[in-house]
This record gives sequence, structure tokens and C-alpha cells, in this order.
Amino acid sequence: MSRIDRKFAELKAQGKSAFVSYIMAGDPDYDTSLAVMKGLPAAGVDIIELGAPFTDPMADGPAIQLAGQRALAAGMTLNKVLAMITEFRKTDDTTPIVLMGYYNPIYNHGVDAFLVDAKAAGIDGLIVVDLPPEEDEELCIPANKAGLNFIRLATPTTDAKRLPKVLQNTSGFIYYVAVKGITGSGSATAATVAPEVARIQKAGNLPVCVGFGIKTPQDAENMARVADGAVVGSAIVERLAAGQSPEQVLGFVKELSDGAHRA
Repeated sequence: MSRIDRKFAELKAQGKSAFVSYIMAGDPDYDTSLAVMKGLPAAGVDIIELGAPFTDPMADGPAIQLAGQRALAAGMTLNKVLAMITEFRKTDDTTPIVLMGYYNPIYNHGVDAFLVDAKAAGIDGLIVVDLPPEEDEELCIPANKAGLNFIRLATPTTDAKRLPKVLQNTSGFIYYVAVKGITGSGSATAATVAPEVARIQKAGNLPVCVGFGIKTPQDAENMARVADGAVVGSAIVERLAAGQSPEQVLGFVKELSDGAHRA
């Protein structure tokens, strides 16, 4: 049972949904992002989704694209992302960490070496948005064999024919993209999302967390009522971009997590 599996079991026993927060590793610099990361569990975050900066983030909107650019400009690399997670694990061995990013840096690192290093650092799951199920042999299956959850995205366009393919070899949870388009775009309504979440839960027998378009504590509460978890990224990243201190950012995260946990 992975840390992710244990967390969802624990929350289910408490009658709660998960709050998942995204930050970009190294944004605006290594020390600031590490300080925010270390503060996330106390701010009510159940699962940390940590972005690995990449030069061509095709699924991300302006806020996260710019966060990645700031991180890269500050010298962030995949090795430094792994070092950041290793440092976090020195004081927190329980909070699940999902690394979210793109395949190119992993491929350049070497898949076998990356999986060894990721496991050693304390990563629990991977979201690699540009590797479809047709490419499972590349990373998904090796990751599962290494004991890492491989988390897949489902979208409003994932129809009944495509869904079984998306669910194959997926573990940990399903990330449901609530709006068509890139991160930070549009806004989703719980009424629209609810039937889709129920459909995916039934087909996959996995928790379903909803992300994209969740910007406020009320949004988080609404989504957590109809899903197993709510994911917020761009709204948090935007506060770092505005120059807020880690304490200010974590105060906002606490408001979001309180909203999600009220559901």
C-alpha cells in the first residue's frame, strides 16, 4: 500500500475528501519553494503535487508556464527537484508526493536511473501528461513495477470507448481535468463535473480528484463534495508570482484546504 493509498483510506475513514496542492519546484527559487513545500502539510494539504519545470509545458497555462520559466532561470534541474524532495523527506515521511511533468527530462535522465532515484528521494506517484496509454511500456509499467503509482488524466472528452484505455495500468488516483484546455483556464461547476466523476469512479474503482479551474475555497468545497479530492495549482502559483511570502501563500492554501475538508 503506497502513501497515496493510505492517505485516501485514512480520509475515507474520516468522511473527508482530499485536498491536493500543486507548486512548481524551484519557483521562484529553490529555497522559497522548499519553504512552501515544507509548510503545505500543516496548511492542510493531503497530497503534494510537485511540478518539474520543463521548457515546453504544452498542457499548462500562463501561470504555470511562467512558474516553470522562473524555476529554470533560477537554475532548477530534475536532479535539484529530486534533492528538494529528499530534503523534504528528512522531516516528513508520511505526506504523499506526486511528481508532475513531462517525459523529456525523465528520458534524458534515463528511465531506469530515474525510477531508482525517484524512489530513493521519496516520490510516491507520477503524472506525465505527454505519455498516453499507448506508450505504457516507456514509463508507466516500469514505474508500477518500481512501486510508484502512475496517475493518469481523464478529461471531458474521454468517452466510454477511450476510458478503459486511460484506466489501464493506472494506480493511486485518477486526475479528472474539469475543463477543456490548459491549466488555469475557465472554471468548472460541480454540477457538470459530478456525473463525470461518478462515471470514472464506477469504471476504474479508484479515487477521482478534480483539477483545473478551481480557484477559491468555495470552488474547492464544491468540487470536494462530488469527488474524492480537489486539486489547486494556478491560483497558488499566481500568489508566488505576485511576490507573496511563503507564509502568505500558505495562509491561502489553508483557506483552500479548509474549504475542501468542509465538504
